Amino acid sequence: MARPEEMADTREPEGRLGENIVHFARSLRKAGLNVGPASVTDAINAVLAAGIGSREDFYWTLHAVLVKRHEDHAVFDEAFRLFWRSRELVEKMLAMLSPVAPAGAQREKPRSGEKRASEALAKPPERERKQEPDTEIEIDARFSLSASEVLRSRDFAQMSAAELELARRAMRKMIMPHDRVKTRRHQPVASGRRLDPRAMMRHGLRTGGDLILPRFTAPRSVQPPLVVLADISGSMSQYSRIFLHFLHVLSERRRHVHSFVFGTRLTNLTRQLRHRDPDEALAECTKAVEDWSGGTRIGEALHVFNMDWSRRVLGQGATVILMTDGLERDRIDLLERETERLSKSCRRLIWVNPLLRFDGFEPKARGVRAMLPHVDELRPVHSLEAISDLCDALSGADRKAWKPLAKPHATAHTAGPGGAHGRA
Repeated sequence: MARPEEMADTREPEGRLGENIVHFARSLRKAGLNVGPASVTDAINAVLAAGIGSREDFYWTLHAVLVKRHEDHAVFDEAFRLFWRSRELVEKMLAMLSPVAPAGAQREKPRSGEKRASEALAKPPERERKQEPDTEIEIDARFSLSASEVLRSRDFAQMSAAELELARRAMRKMIMPHDRVKTRRHQPVASGRRLDPRAMMRHGLRTGGDLILPRFTAPRSVQPPLVVLADISGSMSQYSRIFLHFLHVLSERRRHVHSFVFGTRLTNLTRQLRHRDPDEALAECTKAVEDWSGGTRIGEALHVFNMDWSRRVLGQGATVILMTDGLERDRIDLLERETERLSKSCRRLIWVNPLLRFDGFEPKARGVRAMLPHVDELRPVHSLEAISDLCDALSGADRKAWKPLAKPHATAHTAGPGGAHGRA
């Protein structure tokens, strides 16, 4: 008879590590990572070759094979923590059975990529879902609004968490502004009105001057830089966070977008918003900003921008979007002077104000009256429809209807929320 050791060698292994790696790779694919069958096979072979000495060794072995882009690191990290969490689960059970809760048992802030990873792991595969019989429901919707129309016109401050997520997805499908300005530089074109003698002579040298064909040139058009100054004080917190998602989409699809936020100080978030992953980008923004939902010093922030950043980013006919409610408590003379200087340094100054959502809005605050004569356009920013209209305005459509007049009280009737909602 064979010995027990020899019988143990002939039996099939009871572990299902390979199947778990396959399911883990499928979850990564649902979360947006580019993981194919070849990568799954390479991951299994890499684990078999390297072995599992510790949890960290297993993590980096899978990371080296399955992660191919830098922006996928955050999603992989959260998916690994949620999928291979047997040790953390045991520790939580022991903590629940203990008579005294640990001192550090506080709710942590959501990490970047955590939501996408958890949704990918929680969503069951299609073949495991039970097929329910379809029920025919007849609804008379001739005089009703669709869910998308209601979402587009709803105020961000009144949206639930699920509706805010739908709003972020809708922003990624928006048509971004495509404005162009002509520069002093010229570029060769196939036909036109302006001849290019230097190009004609240069091409004529190839034939010894026997044949000189006409060459044309035209002014070169480029997208101007776009500078955004967003207020993140306590009165603007419900709108500034969702507006950062719009800035992230805008930075992805457009070059030369410079993003600044201010509360009690000015912070440059241009580099943080360049991350492809939106969760990681907003997490980096949260780390960089120290004055979220605090006080506001609009005049001081504009003074710092005009002194330190205007010459760097306000070239080539830049457009500036100033997002604030204009409720300044400090020096009003400083606010008026810095707003005037900012208006003279850029091609267009667009002021987006969430207070325009009220039908009876009037510029009674001193800060609003000080800023209003120096802006080119005044627009709301409280809903998806308002942001879509802002994109149209940046593209050059419908400017005159929103341009304020010289006097603040006249501007309230022409560019106020009554006219704004009438056009939105």
